[in-house]
Amino acid sequence: MLRQLTLTALAAAGFASLAAPAVAQDTIYVPLLTYRTGPFAGSGIHIANGMRDYLEMLNQRDGGIGGAKIIIEECETGYDTKKGVECYESTKGKNPVLYNPYSTGITLQLIPKAAVDKVPVLSMAYGLSASADGTNFPWVFNPPVTYWDGASVFIRHVLQAEGGNIRGKTIGLIHLDAPFGKEPIPVLEALAKEYGFNLKLYPVPAAQMQNQGSVWLSIRRDRVDWIYNQGWGAMNPTAVKEAVKNGFPIDKLVGVWWAGGDDDARAGEAGAKGYKTLNFHNTGAQFPVMQDILKHVFDKNLSQAKREQVGENLYNRGVYNSMLIAEAVRTAQRLTGKKAVNGADVRRGLEALNITEARLKEIGMEGFAAPVKVTCTDHNGHNKVFVSQWDGTKYVKASDWIEPLKNIVRPLIEEAAKEYVSKDAGWPKRTEACDAPA
Repeated sequence: MLRQLTLTALAAAGFASLAAPAVAQDTIYVPLLTYRTGPFAGSGIHIANGMRDYLEMLNQRDGGIGGAKIIIEECETGYDTKKGVECYESTKGKNPVLYNPYSTGITLQLIPKAAVDKVPVLSMAYGLSASADGTNFPWVFNPPVTYWDGASVFIRHVLQAEGGNIRGKTIGLIHLDAPFGKEPIPVLEALAKEYGFNLKLYPVPAAQMQNQGSVWLSIRRDRVDWIYNQGWGAMNPTAVKEAVKNGFPIDKLVGVWWAGGDDDARAGEAGAKGYKTLNFHNTGAQFPVMQDILKHVFDKNLSQAKREQVGENLYNRGVYNSMLIAEAVRTAQRLTGKKAVNGADVRRGLEALNITEARLKEIGMEGFAAPVKVTCTDHNGHNKVFVSQWDGTKYVKASDWIEPLKNIVRPLIEEAAKEYVSKDAGWPKRTEACDAPA
């Protein structure tokens, strides 16, 4: 009996030693830097839920991506840059395939680290606009659109509403007084010179996000015609409420895509009907991808979200973000022939990303978003954006897809990228090979 037990134990140990490397090999580690606490949690929770649920759906429905299970780990940042860097340092040893900082401040800290640690940064429609220049930032990606593109689309929308002439108009930017909030300023200044409008800036300190009374008194005093809202977290519902309270025409308050939470609009109650925000994906749960999330995640009690939040704007934003992650991983698997890809592989996958209409249909996102293509020199794509409008209960598409003013934005991005790297004498020149057509 003793001999039999020994042989059984040895056999079990042998099987374990054979199985363990296979399990470790066929996994993909995706850390999610999220914030479910703090003053920005009202926005961050919905994003985190959407990101996690899409990846969990792939695990439950498909067993992961291309035969490799996704290991999902959240790290709470509280939207604090220091905590975000601590999350990065505590997880980078686990072979992450990429990072989603979900804060422009954290993104700025991770950009210099990406090339050193060989892990790409995906700052999806946020972060440093200049990092769209793949020549100078081969490890940073910000598709499908930059903040500078968004500001230019806002001005195009204003031009259309005003009959093509905005000379002499006063346009305000109410923004979080942080790197994220300041991002649109350079392009709005350039567009003010181009189109002859007066630009007014209204910074809102993070500590005063829910106390904007004096800011809106200034907006009334300045007789502002249109306002662009570059806000996040608790700033957005307060801005909507103040606009309604001060009698500002609600359809002339247009938020960046991060100022389009359903709770942001609900805060203004009936007076918020007509509030606008830019968007690059649709809302609603009618898409096959959302139905798969309900079936494979919600019905198994694997989500932290409420069922009725599936389809809301920021939840769908998180889903969109994780779709980019998954498609970059799939592309990397195709390029390398490996299941368990690493950060360097996924950098190649991001740079060769080409999500067509046909591919969107295959993954259940037909009509949900526009195609996205990234190249070695353009890590963004400067894709089309549309205006979304609150109808009193939900956001609805209120315009056609609008092209950014690429002829103005792209040269500014290339100039800003060169200026950024020139300030760092040790900034490495690109040596990475190009898999995608330039």
